Amino acid sequence: MENNLPENENRREDIVCGRNPVMEVLRSGREIDKLLVVRGLSGGTLAAIIAKCKSRDIPIKEISPQKMDFYAAGNNHQGVAIVCAAQKYSTVDEILSFAKEKGEKPFIVICDEITDNHNLGAIIRSAEACGVHGIIIPKRRSASLNITVQKTSAGALEYMRVARVTNIASTIDYLKENGVWVFGADMDGTDYRKFDYDTPLALVIGNEGKGIGTLIAKKCDGIISLPMRGKINSLNASVAAGILMYAAADSRER
Repeated sequence: MENNLPENENRREDIVCGRNPVMEVLRSGREIDKLLVVRGLSGGTLAAIIAKCKSRDIPIKEISPQKMDFYAAGNNHQGVAIVCAAQKYSTVDEILSFAKEKGEKPFIVICDEITDNHNLGAIIRSAEACGVHGIIIPKRRSASLNITVQKTSAGALEYMRVARVTNIASTIDYLKENGVWVFGADMDGTDYRKFDYDTPLALVIGNEGKGIGTLIAKKCDGIISLPMRGKINSLNASVAAGILMYAAADSRER
């Protein structure tokens, strides 16, 4: 049995419960974060819902009946619910086009498995303030554009293009093909103060615990580091992202 239920702030209007309502949301074309299914249920309308989500590459998560009851908040969920995005997702091409329309070199932030909603919201807030053209997140093992992220961004999500991609590594390859240099924030790299940010640029911010994945680090054109003078060897992901984004914004304006 799962005893760690979500916080109250997650029980919001972005959750749609019940088989018919969920199917209608899928038909509407609305932006969807993930499908929630009670563990062990299958067949009938539920099988059709799962098949439709798989065809659209929508993440599917099995949860306990207790957790589903919490999400449903007293509504008849019939073992299924869908989590809708608080904001429409963009594409990588739309982010690149936005930079081109502004006559600016692309400035992009890639979040490599940032799973904490508050961290993603804080990164979006700082990114909007720094003139970032867009943020890229993976479809799986990542926070998504839910109500908590929207709230933490303090309104910045309304103005920030966020693309959700299936594969970060192949997306980095695509950005490189379009003239974007990709640099990761990690340990044992170039001091961020000695780096020239005045180029078509994508900054990769790693997971809160393990940092940038090994494959993603290899894909980067270089690694940028923040010197640590205390006893700890890393910063919160959103804090590190904010420092680097402001450094980049300052460099690009000179």
